[in-house]
Amino acid sequence: MSWMAWIVLGLVSGTLARMALPGKGERGLIGTTLIGIAGSYVGTWIVSHWMHGAVKLSFLDVTTWVSAIGGAVVLLFAYGVLHRIVRR
Repeated sequence: MSWMAWIVLGLVSGTLARMALPGKGERGLIGTTLIGIAGSYVGTWIVSHWMHGAVKLSFLDVTTWVSAIGGAVVLLFAYGVLHRIVRR
């Protein structure tokens, strides 16, 4: 995939992850995109290593989108937990 496809994938998956885990997080467009891109990498790694599945890094592949959104949700959840621990 091209770098532009990674940005679009990150933006969409980050936005969907924020909709799945709503909260007071004020990350903005750039933060949401970065969480989505990092979530794409995390989700792809989880699927390929723990579930022994093959992930085609194609923009239109369903597995790519599901793993990206799942990875972004995992990162947002971990960020929320760490943020609550630090604030105490």
